[in-house]
Amino acid sequence: MADGAAPVLDVQGLQTVFRTRGGEVHAVNSVSFHLNSGELLGVVGESGSGKSVTMMSLIGLLPSPPADVRAGTVMLGNRDLLKISADDLRDVRGAKVGFVFQNPMTSLNPVFMVGNQIMEPLIRHMGLTRKQAAVRAAELLSMVGIPDAKARLNAYPHQFSGGMRQRVMIAIALACDPDVLIADEPTTALDVTIQAQILELIKDLRQKLGMAIVWITHDLGVIAGIADRVMVMYGGQVVEQAPVRELFANPQHPYTRALLKTIPSLTGEREERLQVIEGQPPILAGPPTSCPFQARCAHAFDRCRTENPQRRAIDDSPVGRGHDVACHWTPETAHA
Repeated sequence: MADGAAPVLDVQGLQTVFRTRGGEVHAVNSVSFHLNSGELLGVVGESGSGKSVTMMSLIGLLPSPPADVRAGTVMLGNRDLLKISADDLRDVRGAKVGFVFQNPMTSLNPVFMVGNQIMEPLIRHMGLTRKQAAVRAAELLSMVGIPDAKARLNAYPHQFSGGMRQRVMIAIALACDPDVLIADEPTTALDVTIQAQILELIKDLRQKLGMAIVWITHDLGVIAGIADRVMVMYGGQVVEQAPVRELFANPQHPYTRALLKTIPSLTGEREERLQVIEGQPPILAGPPTSCPFQARCAHAFDRCRTENPQRRAIDDSPVGRGHDVACHWTPETAHA
């Protein structure tokens, strides 16, 4: 993105609550981030950290009730997606924002041919005829690496392997040339070899199409190889955000440091044993009144237990600008 250019997606103060019989669950708490044109933003954190709920909140994919997006703005260009009509939001999901879900085995409709499922957004959002849509659908299947694409349009999902189904899902998400692609752990259900193929596919498509991508994962190893910038989430909040090299070289939040220590080394260079993060994620039963990580943090002190930290810039960032962290602890406060 050129200096001064507006981000393609700008999210500020997003809050999402689930109403349950046992009370309210505050799943997303004042999340703010932006996505630049052509950028790949990695979103990491353990299960329950709010990664997927945040992204589904942006484009109205959560059922309401029980979900309630209570506050925030989600600016896609000059439109706030939280304020447009349901019909307009459906158009945005098809034409401006593509979404690749986690499980390719259940994301496709088993009773419709793959070709029809790719053609649907082309006809609805781009106004193509069925003949034109069929030609474009074959082009999309070929683009995502499915051989004999024209013939495979008439196949059903059960006739594809798991990796091929995920390629079909990517083709559907890319059908209308969206400005933003959100990929929600798209390789988790696939074996390691197929995961590598999908990652290479995304790299190639990003280079060819120049779209902005949000890649949700719990795997920091994946993020290291594909992301420009990383956003670390915990307890429904953003606890750290930085350029990818900066995050790995200079992690600031104790949770980020703990995550990095759980990554195995293939070179045998790690001196200590792999670590686990003791304890459990927080119960999000109310608005945060303390640091969400304080119960599991070796550096926690009194302020951490009584005040939720706000994100602050890391001024001495040695690798690049754009590094911030939500943490009270600094070397100067170590003995507070």
